[in-house]
Amino acid sequence: MGPVKVRIGIGLGQGDIGSDDLAEVMAAIDTHDLDSLWMSEILTSPGPDPLVALASAAHLHPSLRLGATIVLPGRNPVRLAKALATLDRLSGGRLLLTFVPGLPRGVESAAVGVPVADRGAVMDAVLPKLRRWWAGEEVDGVRVLPRPVQDPLEPWLAGLAPASLRRCGRFADGWLGAFCTVDEAVAARDAINAAADAAGREIDPEHFGMSIGYAVTPPDDAQLAAIAARTRGREIDPADVVPVGPAEVRRLLERFIEQGFSKFVLRPTRPSAAGWDTELGSLAAEVGRLQT
Repeated sequence: MGPVKVRIGIGLGQGDIGSDDLAEVMAAIDTHDLDSLWMSEILTSPGPDPLVALASAAHLHPSLRLGATIVLPGRNPVRLAKALATLDRLSGGRLLLTFVPGLPRGVESAAVGVPVADRGAVMDAVLPKLRRWWAGEEVDGVRVLPRPVQDPLEPWLAGLAPASLRRCGRFADGWLGAFCTVDEAVAARDAINAAADAAGREIDPEHFGMSIGYAVTPPDDAQLAAIAARTRGREIDPADVVPVGPAEVRRLLERFIEQGFSKFVLRPTRPSAAGWDTELGSLAAEVGRLQT
C-alpha cells in the first residue's frame, strides 16, 4: 500500500464550552500545526450543539478546518441539508462531516426520538437525498439553497455493525471508526469496500480514519466501565482503544498508518488542567511528525 496523506484533528469532549474555550483550543491547534477542530453531538450532554458551535468557530478562526459528527435520525432532512450547506458556505468550504445513528442506550437513545431498530432505514432514506440536494437537484419537490462550497460535500459514516459498514459502502465517502482495534478497523474497511464495489462505487483509499479518545492517566473504574459499554460483546483490551499518554497515542497511530489509515481525530477523555496549549503541545511533540 502506498503512502497516504496523514491528517490529525482534535475533538472536544462533551463539557460546557464557551467562546473563550473555543478560541483557546483553536489557537492551540493552529500553533501546533494540527489539522482540524471536531465537535460531536450528544443531545443530553452539557456540550454545545456542534453546528451552532462550529459556526462560531468558523468566525473565530478563518482557516481551520471544522469537523462535525452529527446524529442523523430525528432531524428534518431539508433543514439538515440547508444547515450543513450553509455552514460549509459560511466557512468557505471547510466543513468535514460524519453522520452517526446516535447512541442506542439510556436517556440519550430516547432523546434521539427514533427507535434504534428504525434508525438504519432512516439513514438509508436520507443520505441519498442529502447528496442530491447538495448537488443542486430537486428532491420531493424541494430544492435546497444555498449550495455548499464543496462540490461534492462528502459525508462520512461511522459504526462497526455489518449493516453500518454496508451503508457506508453504498452511500458514504469515507469511514471514521471509533472504539475498535487495528484488526477490527481493517476488517471494517474490507467490508465497506466490498459493499461499495457491489454498488458500483469506489471509496477513496485515503478516506478511512479513526476517532481515538486518549487519556493522560490510566482510566479509572468509571472510564473502564464506559469503555466496556462501548465495546460490549467484544474481547477488547482498553489499552487497544484508549491509549494513555502521548507516546502511546503515537504508537497506536503508527499501527493504523501502517495499515493505510490516514485521518485521525484525537479526543482527550478529560479536560486538560494545564490548558490547551500545553495539552496539544505535548501531543503534537509525539504525533505531529506523523502528518505528511
